[in-house]
Amino acid sequence: MRILTIALTLLLLPLAPAHAGKTLDQIRQRAQVVCGVSTGVIGFSSADSRGRWNGLDVDVCRAIAAAVLNDPDKVKYVPLNAQQRFTALQSGEVDLLSRNTTWTLTRDASLGLHFTAVTYYDGQGFLVPKKLRITSARQLKNAEICVQSGTTTEKNLSDWFKAQGIKIKPVVFEKFEASIKAFFSGRCQAYTTDASALAFIRSKEAPQPDDYMVLPELISKEPLGPVVRRGDDEWFAIVKWVIFALIEAEEYGITQANVEQMKAGGDPAVQRLLGSAEDSGKLLGLDRDWAARALKAVGNYGEMFQRNVGSASPLKLPRGANALWNKGGLMYAPPIR
Repeated sequence: MRILTIALTLLLLPLAPAHAGKTLDQIRQRAQVVCGVSTGVIGFSSADSRGRWNGLDVDVCRAIAAAVLNDPDKVKYVPLNAQQRFTALQSGEVDLLSRNTTWTLTRDASLGLHFTAVTYYDGQGFLVPKKLRITSARQLKNAEICVQSGTTTEKNLSDWFKAQGIKIKPVVFEKFEASIKAFFSGRCQAYTTDASALAFIRSKEAPQPDDYMVLPELISKEPLGPVVRRGDDEWFAIVKWVIFALIEAEEYGITQANVEQMKAGGDPAVQRLLGSAEDSGKLLGLDRDWAARALKAVGNYGEMFQRNVGSASPLKLPRGANALWNKGGLMYAPPIR
């Protein structure tokens, strides 16, 4: 009976507001989120001719800045290559890494980092010249394959072909730009990286895009998402719940344009998400409008996808696994309640 009484008492206690956390304190003091991004992958994070950053990963940074600083433009973007990215986060050079980075056990358990959520489900593929008449990765026996070092791509390449009993010759480059330049100059018979990046490389980097094709096989699972340092649970919670809010909003039909209209509606789940019925922000060390601001800044996850990598973008990638869970995909957010 005593245990039951204690349990009931705990359930009836009011939820205490969360402390903001040291990372958020620093962000508020400098009035800026420092976000590690790629050195240039169109659709995910790349700068235009005026130095303005765009992409799915960039929108995550903007949404977080809107939620915590009330301004999506208060972001400093730090371009990082594959070798630099984890060190920059570990050392505190950046507040988070939002840079097409694959969630793996080794990275999650041994680097002092936390992956927050998946923002894009990808897989590794191959780009080849059509003139070689290759229609399957299994036809790449003894081929030279260009690959970037310091990535999951390099190990996946070795593991997959070893499992198939096929010998290949990896040609490894430290920098992304050097690897694709070598491929298009004819140094390699194939180029391998995430399928989303292959679409960008073929459409934007190939001298003649129609002379190249992406092979049908995907040889790996590449769940991509933002990363934060361990040791600040409050910041970890903020980053992942901003992302979950963007996914949840798509499910409820909340868009960048109708946030205020939906706030006044009668759906309790929508009102809870947008702060008009309950103040979920106090549990994160934020105010009640944190999610509404993020949505006004970048729209819901579906809008972000379509604008950056989907049908409204040059890449025109299908939603596929990145569709919502109730539309045949894997995108699923824990409930905001």
